[in-house]
Amino acid sequence: MSWRIAWRVAAAAVAIIATLAVAARNSNGKPDMQAQMEAHVERIIAPAMSELVPKDGPGGVAVAVRMAGRTLYFNQGLTDQSTRQPITSDSLFNLASLRKPFEAVLVAQGVMRGELSLDDPVNKYVGELQGDYIRQVTIGELAAHTSGLLLPTDHPPWPDTAYTLGEFLAMLNAFKPEDPGVAPGKQRIYTHAGYVLLQLALERRYGRPISALIEEHILRPLGMNSTLVPERGPDNHAVMSAEFLRRAVQGYSVDGMPIGGPGNQQSYFDFPGTGQMFSTARDLALFVVAALNEGAGDPELLKALQLTQRLAFRIDDNNAQAMAWEITNWGGVPVTDKPGGLNNASAYMGLVPEHRLGLVILSNRGDVYPFELARRSILPALARL
Repeated sequence: MSWRIAWRVAAAAVAIIATLAVAARNSNGKPDMQAQMEAHVERIIAPAMSELVPKDGPGGVAVAVRMAGRTLYFNQGLTDQSTRQPITSDSLFNLASLRKPFEAVLVAQGVMRGELSLDDPVNKYVGELQGDYIRQVTIGELAAHTSGLLLPTDHPPWPDTAYTLGEFLAMLNAFKPEDPGVAPGKQRIYTHAGYVLLQLALERRYGRPISALIEEHILRPLGMNSTLVPERGPDNHAVMSAEFLRRAVQGYSVDGMPIGGPGNQQSYFDFPGTGQMFSTARDLALFVVAALNEGAGDPELLKALQLTQRLAFRIDDNNAQAMAWEITNWGGVPVTDKPGGLNNASAYMGLVPEHRLGLVILSNRGDVYPFELARRSILPALARL
């Protein structure tokens, strides 16, 4: 055989082997374009996770990225320093204020069904509220943080004790803003107490606990089987099954000190339904997919999710408020998102609807501010892919 023939045979063999390798990769796993996209995403997420997880301290982070019709998961760190259990996409985190978009969805569903109106005064459902200011506050203003309410539970110095339902209602009846320019619907002032009141109004309207409403109208339709709103038991421990408790992370302060135990649940309110929601990165990714109006699902629920994201109050040229969601513009990228945080947990959900892009970040360390990293670098970088 001449060298030319031998070269051609060898070249043909190489080509066949390469073709077979590509075919095998495509049939057994990921196409080239898909693999490249995942590699690009990982190059963006990996340094971000390292920024959120200290190298020499406890805690970790679970991340879910939704883009190009697929959901990718990334995890780093430990659920508990003492057990050395690694964080996974099924680890159970305290969501802090990420609960609020779920309650906003219940409001949107009620509006769509004609069961309530955003213009309804809240005392239509919570009749004990007869104070001069609170009588003017509407359901829509509570949902969009434009009620003007600012109670001791909303800002430092934080209260030393929790309020009973009676004390909460009395505080609302006595409320008068310190700034005489504040009025219902005229400004955006973030208020956790406003959402506690919204929860109470929903419970009164439907005659059911908030946990049951969220379960029936959101979690079950979306297949979110690892998300729950438990009651608080002794020592601020969430009442949950042994299986859930095994998956619950230990929360740490920003300085790396353990706060409470796994499943720690906190509140400045001492009546049912006022604790936090717990979920996983995998479950929250289902909520993000629905919020992006992707995938199969209850059409009414998907429409309600879109309604919650509509601009309700313009703050300035780059910032606005929707129902629970915040709307910001970072480097020309419009982001709709919701941060959450406690002294032992940090959480974030972000959407870039025009790019069909979503992001979930859950951490078992307090006040590490994943929303700043998401807005400043992660979402703009992902949007450019």
